Order: sequence, then structure tokens, then C-alpha cells
Amino acid sequence: MTPNSDPTVQPVPASVVHQVDAADVTLHNPKRAVLSLGSNLGNRRETLQGAIDALEETPGVRVKAVSPVYETEPWGVEPGSQPSYLNAVVLVKTTLPPGSLLERAHAVEEAFARTRDERWGPRTIDVDIIAYQGVVSDDPVLTLPHPRAHERAFVLAPWHDVDPDAEIPGHGPVAELLEAVGREGVVPREDLELRLPE
Repeated sequence: MTPNSDPTVQPVPASVVHQVDAADVTLHNPKRAVLSLGSNLGNRRETLQGAIDALEETPGVRVKAVSPVYETEPWGVEPGSQPSYLNAVVLVKTTLPPGSLLERAHAVEEAFARTRDERWGPRTIDVDIIAYQGVVSDDPVLTLPHPRAHERAFVLAPWHDVDPDAEIPGHGPVAELLEAVGREGVVPREDLELRLPE
């Protein structure tokens, strides 16, 4: 037997390597989506991690990257009237269409007793779809990309951390948008870490 004929030492064909890298083998033709997570009630880090784990447990969703954690003041309310937020961004691959992914995001919120009574009210967990495979849609139920993502540092900063070359359709590179908005009020929490699901 020649060395190259031993099946245990044959190189894996490049096409197989590419197939495994490009798409989780449990998903057929997945799309990339970006989700923003925020929590300002209860054990905020544990809630964010629980939301990430719940997303991973969703059939047709695989969490591929988790950003560092940032702490920010609540948006659109009187300073000091609510606890500060912990924010993060996750990149997922999914076979779910945008509407179904939104339903799952709402289900995760409800699992953590999120209520939608007050637009800028405190919440245990907020799960927003920021972008979905370059799709542009003005559907009022799910506008893509998220209509305010390009002006929110608490979305742009963690997104830039996990995907420095990302772009928001219609607005441009995340890096340039973050530079324009600035990082004031968005504080890295290096003492807190979220993990990719096992």
C-alpha cells in the first residue's frame, strides 16, 4: 500500500471543506442575519446569554458569532429614570424567512416576560432583527434593515466588533456609520462575556 492510498490520510477535498465552512450541514441554503440584543432588568448578562441559547435552539437557526458586551443609557427617556442597558449583537445563519425569524425573536422576548406596553419602557430582553442577507423592505411589521440601526452606537459598535466589513444597505459601511455617530455613552464591559452556544 502506498502512503497516498491509505484512506485515513487522504486530504479532505476542498469542495467538502468549503461546503462545511460555508453552511452548517444542518441548514440548507442558509441566509445571514444580524440581531441586536438588549436588557436592562434583572440579571442582564444571564438574560442575554439565555436569549442567545434560545436562538441557537431554534430549528433552522445557528448562532455564528457573539459580540462583546456594551453598557448604554436607555434611549428616549429621562436620564436616570431607568437602569442602564447591556447590549450585544449576534450573527446567525438561518433558513427561516424574515417573518418567521421575527416571530422567533418575539417568542424569545416573551419567554423572558418582555412586555410591549411602553415604547421606550424598560425590558427584560429586546431582540431586534437589524439586517437579513441584504434584504431591503419597508414592511411596517418588519422594516429591513432596521430603520434606526444606522444611528445607534449600541448597535453599530458591537456589530463592528464581530463583522468589521459589514454594511447596512442604503446607509453604507458600519465602520463609517460608527465613526459618524461616535461611541459616547457606549461603554465596553470587558468584565462580562457572552459565549457561543455549544
